[in-house]
Amino acid sequence: MTLKEQLGEQMKAAMKRKDQGALTALRELKSLILLEETKGGDKADLSEAEEMALINKALKQRKESYEMYHGAGKTEQAEEQMAVIKVLETFLPEQLSQEVLEEKIKALIAQVGASSMKDMGKVMGLASKTLAGKADNKSISETVKRLLS
Repeated sequence: MTLKEQLGEQMKAAMKRKDQGALTALRELKSLILLEETKGGDKADLSEAEEMALINKALKQRKESYEMYHGAGKTEQAEEQMAVIKVLETFLPEQLSQEVLEEKIKALIAQVGASSMKDMGKVMGLASKTLAGKADNKSISETVKRLLS
């Protein structure tokens, strides 16, 4: 089942449950996908990697909004953002634990032959592609920095 089909099914279920938070998140994600598909004038299906990148982008934006609202003491808006975050996370593959992430990055460092912070770009490029959707770039970056320093 494609991501668009999953979105359609979940939107129907959210409407039946009258779950406005989930419906908002699902509509937002569907809109992002349609915009990306029609970018450039022609309609082309997105690859799974492109879909994961869109989900991660939307997730990152919502997390930043959550932090902003939470920091400003606006709990109602923060809770709305958290509800959307939870829905978006259901479309991502299971996230790697810190230990597994570290093991995979160590293997990538060995593969690239990196030995210092000068090689961080090489490692990050490969790690971002290899671990896309399985870990956020912030976690990847922090782990790479720690292992290379």
